[in-house]
Amino acid sequence: MFLAEYQSKELLAQYGVVVPDGRQARSPEDAQRLCKDIDARKYVVKAQIGAGGRGLAGGIRFAATPSNVADEARRLLGDVLVTEQTGSAGETVELVHIEAAIDIVQSCFVAIALDPSSGAPILLASGAGGVEFEQRARMDEDTVQGCALPPDSAEARDALATFLTGIGMTDAQDAAIDAIYAARLAFMSNDMTLVEINPFARSADGRWIAVDAKVAIDPNAGFRRPEFASMVADRPAPADELAAQRHNINLVRLDGNIGVVANGAGLGLATNDMIMDAGGKPANFMDIRTTASSMDVARGIEILLGDDRVRAILLTIHGGGMTSADTVAEGVNFAYAKAKRKLPVIAYISGKHADWGHRILRERKVPVESFDTITAAVGRVAELASQGRAR
Repeated sequence: MFLAEYQSKELLAQYGVVVPDGRQARSPEDAQRLCKDIDARKYVVKAQIGAGGRGLAGGIRFAATPSNVADEARRLLGDVLVTEQTGSAGETVELVHIEAAIDIVQSCFVAIALDPSSGAPILLASGAGGVEFEQRARMDEDTVQGCALPPDSAEARDALATFLTGIGMTDAQDAAIDAIYAARLAFMSNDMTLVEINPFARSADGRWIAVDAKVAIDPNAGFRRPEFASMVADRPAPADELAAQRHNINLVRLDGNIGVVANGAGLGLATNDMIMDAGGKPANFMDIRTTASSMDVARGIEILLGDDRVRAILLTIHGGGMTSADTVAEGVNFAYAKAKRKLPVIAYISGKHADWGHRILRERKVPVESFDTITAAVGRVAELASQGRAR
């Protein structure tokens, strides 16, 4: 569960991470009025959307006065931002965050995630952050360095200081370490799977500030953190992703042309990796939750069929303790029964009721090709997508 930028900052600030003073507005008039509550000489107006990459798409604007803030809010609100993560449809800006502009002396990147081998938090950091950080990181994998982030102690702080020196974070280092350990406390206290601060900026007065932040909460811990449910419901996000959420499906838009349907987050991520290895590009990440009905699945399929970029749909379904195979197959059938656009379906189905799932797809006239291995299914869907075939 990803929180919006302003929500992420509010949560981190509760644990001692310094963030710029800011407010949210849904109209230019509110944006101007709220400036009186912000201690600032200059302002930043930031579009609150679910996708990343907004800075390069014009979603972050600077303003010198409250009236300028209103002007920039007017330009952003109702506008459609197209970033590399939104796809060509873009995402409509319905909320802006106005905050104090920071005089940045050094711009860095820090993130805290879980080390998959140990299950402990790990720090990922770079001495160069900012809006172009992701492009640099893709071009040079050495841009980001990692180190263990054990509980706070004198020994752990010494090791962290050595690591930060190695990536160029040498000034006001005690303040940087304090901020990182404050973020670690927030991470551990709230069942987070990710804290990403970019830029993590040193200001002229020696403070280290989370100028932008992204927080992800483990959805499996929702029963322990019910307060986050309403926050996630309110966060800016593409309409299709919100619709999928309402139907027990986790959906994230990507920029490819292969629609992916999987029941399980790990299976979905592995499927997308295999598609990339086969030369294809997934159009989405999908995780069908265990609580999803066949009608919920149908809604997810309808979203993919309505995406003009998608040229074929890949089903990777394992029936077991999760959603059974026939439930997913029935959902596909319901969606195709009323769909005008009949994309080819490539299916790898295993586990509980797998045979029944294959039979449903065949007998209900879904345009399906079934495969016994996921490798063969992925290879076939990548081939179809590369041919640009659609129905």
